[in-house]
Amino acid sequence: AMERVINVPPRGIGERSIGTIRELARDQGCSMWQAASEIVRQKLLPARATNAISLFLGLVDGMASCVKSDDLGLGEIFEQLIQEAGLIAFHEKEKGEKGEARVENLKELVSAASGFSWSKTETEEQEYSSPMMAFLDQAVLDAGEAQADEYQDAIQLMTLHSAKGLEFPLVFLTGVEENLFPSRMSFEEPGRLEEERRLCYVGITRAMEKLYITYAESRRLHGSESFNSPSRFINEIPNECLEEVRLRSQVSRPVSTQRPSYARPASSVLDGYQVPETNISMGDRVMHPVFGEGLVINYEGQGPQARVQVNFDDEGTKWLVLAFAKLQTL
Repeated sequence: AMERVINVPPRGIGERSIGTIRELARDQGCSMWQAASEIVRQKLLPARATNAISLFLGLVDGMASCVKSDDLGLGEIFEQLIQEAGLIAFHEKEKGEKGEARVENLKELVSAASGFSWSKTETEEQEYSSPMMAFLDQAVLDAGEAQADEYQDAIQLMTLHSAKGLEFPLVFLTGVEENLFPSRMSFEEPGRLEEERRLCYVGITRAMEKLYITYAESRRLHGSESFNSPSRFINEIPNECLEEVRLRSQVSRPVSTQRPSYARPASSVLDGYQVPETNISMGDRVMHPVFGEGLVINYEGQGPQARVQVNFDDEGTKWLVLAFAKLQTL
C-alpha cells in the first residue's frame, strides 16, 4: 500500500529510492515504513531523496493526528486529508475523463463520509476503534467486493463502463438527470455530450426484459442540495417505449416546473426547456434546408440570436444561430 501512495502526487521519490526502501525492508524483515524511517535517520540516500522521504513521513504522521482528532467530523477529516495530500490539484491537471472522474470520486467520498451515521454499540466498540474504521469497512461492502456466486440471485452494482458486454433480465439506470447524466462538463467540451449519449445507450441496452430509468427530484451531492430536471436522454426515447411511474409524494422545489406526462402526444420530460423568446424547445424535431431533419438537444442564449445544438439524422450534431438557420419545427 505504501508503494502506491509514496509518490502520488509526485514528491520526488523515484523508483530507485523506492527500490532501496523495499530492499532494506526485506533485509531487516521490517515494514517499508520502518525501513523508510531508518533510511532518513541514517541518511542512506542522497540529500534530495532523503528530504523527500522525510516530508512524506511527516505528511502521514500529520494525517494520523488528524484522523484521531475529536474536534472534526468524519467528512471534515476526509476533506482535510485529501487537501493535505494534494490529490484534488493533482487530478485536476490530468486531461480527459479519468482526471475528472477521480476528482468527482474524491468529492463524493467527502459527501459520503459527511452523511455516515455510526452509533457505537458494545459489539462495534470491540470491532471498530473509530468511526473512520466503521466507515471504511462499510465502504468495502458498498464497493461490491463480495459479489454473489455465479447463477445466484443477487443485485450487482456497477458503472456503465464496466457493464459493457453484459446483459441482465432487469436493469435499473439511476441518476438520469441534467447536470449529472449528461454531466455539466459535457456542455463545455466538443464531443463529450455525444460520448455520454452513447454511454446511455450502453446502459439501456443492457436490459434483456425490463429497464427502469430513475431520477431524483432533489439530490444532495458534495454537501449541497440540487433540483435537477430529468435528462434529455429520456426525451430522446420514443414515447411508445416509456411508461411513467411516480410516487405519490413529491419534493418541494424552489421553483415551479411542469411535470412530464408521457401519456400526452408530443410531450417531453424536458417541458419548460424552451429557448427563451422563440418557438423552439429542446426535444423538438426540426427541418433545416441543407442538413435535413434533426433533434434539438441543447441551446444557449435567447431570442433570434440564440444558438441551438441540433443532432441531425444524416449530418451529425451542429450548432446553429436561429436568426440564420431557417429551422422549421415538425
